[in-house]
Amino acid sequence: MNRQLEKAMLENRAMEIIYEKNDHTFSKRTILIKHINETYIKAFCLTKKQPRVFRIDSILAASYVRENKRYA
Repeated sequence: MNRQLEKAMLENRAMEIIYEKNDHTFSKRTILIKHINETYIKAFCLTKKQPRVFRIDSILAASYVRENKRYA
């Protein structure tokens, strides 16, 4: 999955993720990845319209947004 996340960042493609939050509930987000390190992803969350930080080990699934949109 890390390779797919890195590719999305380099191509500026939106990703849909299923994420387990700290309270152990699940959230579906659409994000634009701005930075990745070993533990975290810094992204702009298109769902919440705010910058967010996601733990990589809490991302349960990730896929490209089906539309062919590129976000600036």
